[in-house]
Amino acid sequence: METGYRGCLLIIDQRALDRECLARGLIGRGLKMDVCAVGSVEEWRREQDIHPPLEAILFNIGSRRADDATLASDFSRFAAEFKSIPIIVLSDADDLTQVVKMLEYGARGFIPSSVGIAVCVEAIGLAVAGGIFVPASSVLSVRHLVNEAPGGAPRALSGMFTLRQEEVVEALRKGKANKIIAYELNLRESTVKVHIRNIMKKLKATNRTEVAYKLNNLFASGMTN
Repeated sequence: METGYRGCLLIIDQRALDRECLARGLIGRGLKMDVCAVGSVEEWRREQDIHPPLEAILFNIGSRRADDATLASDFSRFAAEFKSIPIIVLSDADDLTQVVKMLEYGARGFIPSSVGIAVCVEAIGLAVAGGIFVPASSVLSVRHLVNEAPGGAPRALSGMFTLRQEEVVEALRKGKANKIIAYELNLRESTVKVHIRNIMKKLKATNRTEVAYKLNNLFASGMTN
């Protein structure tokens, strides 16, 4: 998309509009690289001759989970083909399990879609410099689990949900709509939906009403312990 830079950032995202908007956003916020946004590695191979050598890869996994066998296979293939190129993962989730799993696969950074373009630029620069970026929300969730006092409703949640999911849980208990939750937590509505699906899965609930019922029971049991 831009020429004259020494290296190239490869964005791999199957959604054309998302990848093109992200590419333009990164360039607009000062990313000092050429950017090639494609839907697959095969598409990159057809275009690589018109771009500078790769410096980094931004791989958008969307709402896919790190324990998904297909994702693990795709990432292993990328890592094998681009051995010396840092791969940064962009994900709709930010829970610690997801972050750790992708780092174990060989990712040099993990960017949740809840952050802004400026953070993406810094994370990419850090990976190119040899560092590893992880979201602060995931780190804080570990502190939360360690520091939470025993007993009470928050303790009942700490072993089940990430810190971000707990914030969504609080909003669900208050009956807030997805748009309101997204606004108050500075998230995209699609990200809120991902969190809610994960909360439902953990609670084995089939709808929001059942989620609220089970959460209220969980809080009630936590307060009586």
